Amino acid sequence: MITRKELITINEYPGRNITEVLGYVKGSTVQTKNVGKDILAGLKSLIGGEIQSYTEMMNDARKIATERLLREADEMGADAVVGFRLQTSAVMGGAAEIIAYGTAVKLD
Repeated sequence: MITRKELITINEYPGRNITEVLGYVKGSTVQTKNVGKDILAGLKSLIGGEIQSYTEMMNDARKIATERLLREADEMGADAVVGFRLQTSAVMGGAAEIIAYGTAVKLD
């Protein structure tokens, strides 16, 4: 399986040659917090500061999306993923989609 060190944001792999581009890979998830935490987050927004429950939710979502991307790349036989990116979008109140994407490649 591809490891984190083989997941890079630049479009080439330093010290190695890309021998084959396998294609686009992605992983995504939609995450939400429960109603009780949404109410507490709403109250926190009135006084300011970090809303830790949402920070945790987004960290979990990034991890899940990245793991799904890596699984897809692994299934393609990739040695690495280059051009790795994360994107977030609001789906509904209190819910966000995270998509991780990049290009699966074979290295020499």
